[in-house]
Amino acid sequence: MLPKVRLGKHEVSRLIIGGNPFSGHSHISPEMNKEMRDYYTVARIKEVLRECESLGINTFLGRGDNHIMRMLNEYWLEGGKIQWIAQTAPERASTKDNIRQIASYGPIAIYHHGGSTDRLFREGRLDEVNDCLKFIHDLGFTAGLGTHDPDVVRYAEEKGFEVDFYMLSLYNLSKRGEVYLPEDRERACRVIREVQKPFLAFKIMAAGRNDPVEAFEYAFKNIKPTDAVVV
Repeated sequence: MLPKVRLGKHEVSRLIIGGNPFSGHSHISPEMNKEMRDYYTVARIKEVLRECESLGINTFLGRGDNHIMRMLNEYWLEGGKIQWIAQTAPERASTKDNIRQIASYGPIAIYHHGGSTDRLFREGRLDEVNDCLKFIHDLGFTAGLGTHDPDVVRYAEEKGFEVDFYMLSLYNLSKRGEVYLPEDRERACRVIREVQKPFLAFKIMAAGRNDPVEAFEYAFKNIKPTDAVVV
């Protein structure tokens, strides 16, 4: 059985399955994106989730869009038990309406999309994200903040944002696109250790560019025992 950590009222496996491949987000190329979309039919996604549960992975992190919510609804109706951490869908016109829809499907937590967070930070509008975090709390859910930038975490902590957990990339892609610099990992893990709240570390393998064994060893050596990774 895999070790678990607390996230709000729930226990989550320290290895969480992420949903980027299911939605065709490879961070490699448009061709790879299409291959992922073609391969990951709803049936295949559900097969992967069943295998995850059999191996002790009890939590899935994925987008709060119609495709993922419909798939999860089917999976749960068929007897699946995997927990869902929901990411807001940045293409939606209203983030709060999206959060309200996500809430109706019963996730264990909801977090604000990292790319959107980083854009608002660059525009000097990060306080708008705190309004969304408050709204998540008002609906009775654990609230998270996604980002690729350690400075966003420090700002949110300094301002007392209503954050229960952080979803932090080990690589800062917010300003330079798909460029994965080794020193980014050190900066990310430094803030992870500085802040007591739980972190979900993602992109630990630099979207498939790093050796998996080295990537996992580095991540678990440098995050806190109360943190998890999303792959």
